[in-house]
Amino acid sequence: MTPTNTLEDPRVASALDRMFRHAEEDEATSRRVRAAWPQSSAPLGPQEQADANAEVYMPISAQGGRLLYNLIRAILPATVVEFGTSFGISTLHLAAAVRDNGTGRVISTELSAAKAAAARRTFTETGLDDLITILEGDARDTLAAVAGSADFVLLDGWKDLCLPVLRLLEPRLAPGTLVVADDVDLEDLAPYLGYVRDPRNGYQSVTFPVEDGMEISCRL
Repeated sequence: MTPTNTLEDPRVASALDRMFRHAEEDEATSRRVRAAWPQSSAPLGPQEQADANAEVYMPISAQGGRLLYNLIRAILPATVVEFGTSFGISTLHLAAAVRDNGTGRVISTELSAAKAAAARRTFTETGLDDLITILEGDARDTLAAVAGSADFVLLDGWKDLCLPVLRLLEPRLAPGTLVVADDVDLEDLAPYLGYVRDPRNGYQSVTFPVEDGMEISCRL
């Protein structure tokens, strides 16, 4: 009997290939967006950033996606929580693993209504929509209203919000829960990294060298 790998489903593989191709244009798209956005001395808030970057993919890497798939397959989480859906590249990897595990669900969060709508269309197209719930709005609000444990967490939204979102979820993290944060090289993630790398805060943390780096932290 051939083992099942939903990432190889033609619908999923085609969607991922298409989105990764579009993501290769992110740098040019970002420059165009910045040029068109009104200049202000005040920093943009989370919603303003989401609106300004509604066309930008900001994806995990293909290797990072496969790493997430493998982690989910290995630990069989009942509820996977993702901070930052974007267009759904990482979400597809999470949901594919949940599908192949035969159990579980993915709860993802997204500030951009345009991105959430595009992601939902892709999830339906790939046949994984029954496993995924997208919560639109600020994750600090939407995740607070979700009951139950968080058995695997991916933090890939705005980097300065990763630590507040983690602290929000901490009461729902059982010992052994894995928390993964993407883009360890980004300056805005420094407070989060300082927190999970400090043993006094209850994590064993390691940096995995894939693309811009993923921090994998185990709740102790």
